[in-house]
Amino acid sequence: MDFDSFLTSLGTSFIIFIVLMLLFAWLSAKQGNAVVYYPNRILKGLEPWEGRSRTRNPLSWMREALSSSEQDVINMSGIDTAVYFVFLSTVLGILVLSGLVLLPVLLPFAATDDGVKKNSKNVTTSNGTFSELDKLSMADIEEQSHRLWAFLVATYWVSVVTYFLSWKAYKHVSALRANALMSSQVKPEQFAVLVRDLPNVTKGETRKEQVDSYFKSIYPETFYRSMVVTNNKKVDKIWAELEGYRKKLARAEAIYAESSNEGSSEGTRPTNRTGFLGLCGKKVDSIEYYNEKIKKLRQKLEAEQKVTLREKQLGSALVFFTSRVTAALVAQSLHAQLVDKWTVMEAPEPRQIIWSNLTIKFFERIIRQYIVYVIVFLTIVFYMIPIGLISAFTTLENLKELLPFLKPIVDQDAIKRVLEAYLPQLALIIFLALLPTFLLFLSKAEGIPSESHAVRAASGKYFYFTVLNVFIGVTIGGTLFSTLKTLEKDPNILVPLLAKSLPRNATFFLTFVALKFFVGYGLELSRVVPLIIYHLKRKYLCKTEAELKEAWFPGDLSYGTRVPADMLIVTIVLCYSVIAPVIIPFGVIYFALGWLILRNQALKVYVPAYESYGRMWPHLHTRIIGALLLYQVTMLGYFGVMKFYYTPILIPLPILSLLFFYICRKKFYKAFCHTPLELAAQELKETPHMEQIFKSFIPPSLISDKQEDEQFEDSLSHVSRAGSYV
Repeated sequence: MDFDSFLTSLGTSFIIFIVLMLLFAWLSAKQGNAVVYYPNRILKGLEPWEGRSRTRNPLSWMREALSSSEQDVINMSGIDTAVYFVFLSTVLGILVLSGLVLLPVLLPFAATDDGVKKNSKNVTTSNGTFSELDKLSMADIEEQSHRLWAFLVATYWVSVVTYFLSWKAYKHVSALRANALMSSQVKPEQFAVLVRDLPNVTKGETRKEQVDSYFKSIYPETFYRSMVVTNNKKVDKIWAELEGYRKKLARAEAIYAESSNEGSSEGTRPTNRTGFLGLCGKKVDSIEYYNEKIKKLRQKLEAEQKVTLREKQLGSALVFFTSRVTAALVAQSLHAQLVDKWTVMEAPEPRQIIWSNLTIKFFERIIRQYIVYVIVFLTIVFYMIPIGLISAFTTLENLKELLPFLKPIVDQDAIKRVLEAYLPQLALIIFLALLPTFLLFLSKAEGIPSESHAVRAASGKYFYFTVLNVFIGVTIGGTLFSTLKTLEKDPNILVPLLAKSLPRNATFFLTFVALKFFVGYGLELSRVVPLIIYHLKRKYLCKTEAELKEAWFPGDLSYGTRVPADMLIVTIVLCYSVIAPVIIPFGVIYFALGWLILRNQALKVYVPAYESYGRMWPHLHTRIIGALLLYQVTMLGYFGVMKFYYTPILIPLPILSLLFFYICRKKFYKAFCHTPLELAAQELKETPHMEQIFKSFIPPSLISDKQEDEQFEDSLSHVSRAGSYV
């Protein structure tokens, strides 16, 4: 990519961002769009515009985001979101402090050397002629030059800054989690534990009696009740069908009411066919038909609920205690001599339990985990092939060699600039968008019991995938593709070739980062796509308030994809920070814009799907140290290729990083795995309503259709007397 193409990419990306930002300022001020731009505030009963005129300054959202406190974020979006902003702030601080030293020190050293001319045969910063940036990188430093001392010291500086700020962040997040866990508010999950791997029941004993007697004997004063997990597959299916008909009935009644208001005094009653997909079969009155279906399904559901509670108990349970200190103690204690019996852990939030995973046995979970690891490994390996091919498009020379018939087209200046500026980066971003759903499915298949844990596991897999495939794959793939014949003749040049390929791909990653922060965050702020989808659904599909809410409901911040994408940028910028310091400002802009725009979205748009009280932080910290280790090993190899005599001075850095990681893990990690008893012992402002806590964990399909249905409550009581399955 030549310098003109790079400027074309940067300039057009910036213009797109400005247009999208102005579009946001205009669209977000319209009353009809409030549910798209302020759903979090609306759901909390707040005014979308905080009581101000909608015709305020188009940049006022920036002032509001900058002036907001961490407590504001916690109040609107929870601890997990606040922890995510600690991550953004920490990385931003690392890059700013690194850049304050690296840019004024390293750029003059590189710009005043003439290594490009002497080494032009082997080393260039880009995959083409890009002399303007060649002179701003280590590519312009002669081999064995004394100027490399500055780059070596800079390598240490980046590492020390990372250690210092990540340590401060760990302490801060630990305090945030502690304050949340010691809250005086009653949280149902703090009074319950999840018990898995129950042993077989003895003859004449029910599963409920087994669990109750076991925990009563150990915790006689604070044990409250247990809820044995049941096989809900059939009852869930009936409940989902019933909910579907309720939605259809509400829609049919809305259509009928709308037709009555349009002129006809009686209105037109909607009809539908009872056959396949409503396309064939008998034509019936929709409202009467759906009411009849609902009546039958209610009876069927109640009967299946009783059967499920009595006859479909499985080998796990939720156990409740009247003291959260006891619950915290139980979750941390070893209850059985054998590791695969009476496995106890903290209960997840009721809303994030993955019920189907609760009864998977201990050794089956281990086997599933290793199978998933193998599948992920194979996915990474086989994705290397298309990623490597994509990286080949970073040079049009490779494209013309592969597809000679395209030469007349790509040689045109306008087309050439657009292709070089956007094609490889867009192809890579779209390609990566297909992966997260698959990785989340694999994580749940491991037997993980909660949504937040599954998201963290999927996020980790996605991070390793992006680093190995995007960063390493693009770097290696682009080099191997263009030097395959040379490698066939002399395989021994592979290591120095790969080391020298780092600066060769700097331009690709500069453009990749710029595209992510300008276009990516521009689309995030403007919410053009959700806005269009909402208005189309509102006009042509939605008839009820529930359908409208479903159309505009924003979801959460999507940590499973957002965090790995951020960590990829961290890895790229760290690894190139000393080799090509000019990338640091791009990283700073990415995380500064991300902090600003996502602050606005967290306060006004996204609604958290769960709360794990910052449990994702240790995983974020591990990835930061992982990126730092990759950076240190990369620099060690690169200095070796530069034949710098004092390269061994860098050897202690990876060791220091591993030691730092070990110390952090020993000092902080256990408090993220379990609730410290000193926090659980804090006084509550009200006495916990244990029956309400218990009922909050009952799956929706096992809750009575009518909340005060005496017959259903009697059924539960009868079951409780006969075996107390719930």
